Amino acid sequence: MNFELSEDQVALRDGARALLHGYASPVQVRAVVDADAGADAVLWQAIVEQGWLGVAVGERDGGLGFGSVEVAVLLEEVGRHAAPGPIAPTILAIDALMRAGAGDEAARLVAGEVGSVAWSREPDAVRAEEANGSWRLTGQPAPTVAAPSAALVVVVAATSEGPGLFVVDAGESTRPGREPAMDRTRELGWCRFDGEPARRLGGEEAVSALVDRGATYAAAEMLGGASRVLDLSTEYAKDRVQFGRPIGSFQAVKHRCADMLVDVEGMRSTAYWAAWCVSADDPDASIAASTAKIWCSDASKRVMGSGLQVHGGIGFTWEHDLHFFLKRAKANAHHFGDARWHRAKVANLAGL
Repeated sequence: MNFELSEDQVALRDGARALLHGYASPVQVRAVVDADAGADAVLWQAIVEQGWLGVAVGERDGGLGFGSVEVAVLLEEVGRHAAPGPIAPTILAIDALMRAGAGDEAARLVAGEVGSVAWSREPDAVRAEEANGSWRLTGQPAPTVAAPSAALVVVVAATSEGPGLFVVDAGESTRPGREPAMDRTRELGWCRFDGEPARRLGGEEAVSALVDRGATYAAAEMLGGASRVLDLSTEYAKDRVQFGRPIGSFQAVKHRCADMLVDVEGMRSTAYWAAWCVSADDPDASIAASTAKIWCSDASKRVMGSGLQVHGGIGFTWEHDLHFFLKRAKANAHHFGDARWHRAKVANLAGL
């Protein structure tokens, strides 16, 4: 079998890298962080114009007609640049809406409105109750990426029949305020539901598909960030001189960089296996997604730690770009379940 990216996927990756190099350079990311903006309107407009938000939407519905593998290709590049903006949550919300047949609402997001996804490890953090043919939500999920700007929020909530998937139309008055966050390249907010009207998108199967994709997309972003940190570290090891020699010539630094490469390639294998499985609705999709989330969460932590060690004192400073990737990795490691949560999920799926 050929596990290389296709010509179309390579072209998509190269185009994404070029666009993000122009609109999400380190200087521009730092400007967004310093302004405490959480997103870049110019970058967002460029992404909308390129059709990225509809990458997994069929051409008949106004999208690019690709799938989850191509989403992973894009999000790897987003992670490589720590691009500021609600890219992953909007794509994930669009996918959930399209799978539920809510094409009109999905089209709003493809056209540039922001989408968000509210999910919690606690299954009853949000409860949904039906009365007179309409659903209402009550509760508070975990802090939600892009909630302060979202026009539509896809919400996982508990019902009397098990977990369900719902969508809430978020108006100006109901959107939460921005909360302080470790990763300042994305907005974060607490969604608090107090009888908000919602529309049901699906049941347990829809929730499972959402979580699998959310975990896979977070893994793809972590892969991109770890790959960038590996590049930064190897370049620094070539340039930084101590005792009259580049530090990359020292065995301890060589071994650390080699371990980083092994971790990044392992992340690549698991992330793209998961992306293929969820795109093909493979029976192993849930196991693949959890495996990717486990490996990428653990490996990303090791890569970020090694990157700090290779860079030495400069790597711990605000002036160096390393902290953008470290903070994004820390946040992504907890989105849609951390490694421990997914290990328990894999054990359950395996009947252990």
